[in-house]
Amino acid sequence: MNVPLFDTSTVLEPLREELRAAVARVLDSGRFILGPQVEAFEREMASYCGARHAVGVANGTEAITIALRAMGVGPGDEVLVPSFTFYASAEAIPPTGATPVFCDVDPQTFCINAETVADALTPHTKAVIAVHLFGNVAPVAEIEALGVPVLEDAAQAAGSRAAHGRPGALGTAATFSFFPSKNLGCFGDGGMIVTDDAHLADEARVLRFHGSRDKVSYEQLGYNSRLDELQAAILRVQLPHLDDWSDGRRRGAAHYAEAGLGELVTLPRPTIGASPAWHLYVVRHPEADRLATALADAGIGCRAYYRTPVHEQPAMRAWGEGLTLPGTEEAARTHLAIPISPVLSREQAEQVVSAVRSAV
Repeated sequence: MNVPLFDTSTVLEPLREELRAAVARVLDSGRFILGPQVEAFEREMASYCGARHAVGVANGTEAITIALRAMGVGPGDEVLVPSFTFYASAEAIPPTGATPVFCDVDPQTFCINAETVADALTPHTKAVIAVHLFGNVAPVAEIEALGVPVLEDAAQAAGSRAAHGRPGALGTAATFSFFPSKNLGCFGDGGMIVTDDAHLADEARVLRFHGSRDKVSYEQLGYNSRLDELQAAILRVQLPHLDDWSDGRRRGAAHYAEAGLGELVTLPRPTIGASPAWHLYVVRHPEADRLATALADAGIGCRAYYRTPVHEQPAMRAWGEGLTLPGTEEAARTHLAIPISPVLSREQAEQVVSAVRSAV
């Protein structure tokens, strides 16, 4: 029996009729842009995160750019960002006029921490992007104690928990992606900015709509970046199930541990106080590529996501040239994502572990 890397269809199957009804209501309403579904989902997502405000935008990448600009980031500023992350975390910085500065990660957690951030701080640092990678939760409070605002990139961490709250309410602001494969995914592109700061939220609303409040006067050079009514309606159906799905992801990780996976590869380590809703379950092994080939041959879904760190990507070399990031290099070389989903069974986990055992 093959074990897929993702399994979204099984999770959504019980919701098909409710999802169809939600889409039909939007079609019947004739409202498709910034209507009641978006407003309702913004309230519900803010409440879920434990924050006061949420602003729906077109995707997770523009969420970062708009959030940074709303935080006052601009030309002459520097924004710290990990190099072991999806490219968009850094790609979103230059459109603000600021410069990306890459910092290292702890390869045990795949997250930045106060030590790696402190090593990269300069007098020009305006903000730090703390990526909650793979669903783990970066130690935002420790980073903020260094005296710099933190923007959470929570694209992979919907449903995760930290000791002091949820991603989305730990830093100055947070951004989410609702790409279909995410823990909370829509049926296209979608994103959101979540914050307790009313002024920041207001600025984000202006920036997402061409820099205008009223479609008549245009205060800033903004963006055409809005969450669609259809996507908001779809996300509203799913949000009440997110905690159950997140518990299912945690059970999947527990199945792996109980089946002895930690004896064969290095398991991801939650940060202190975190309860990750693993968007990806990423293990490490010195021969990760050989392991990937063996698992694929056994019908086990697996993937290396960031073999080439962001600072080594062609478009980022001007800012990453000469950097030495040992934690990033280790994580990039040794990581491998194996199957995880809210419905990963004990039997599937044991099958994966058996394939890993045969390979290593």
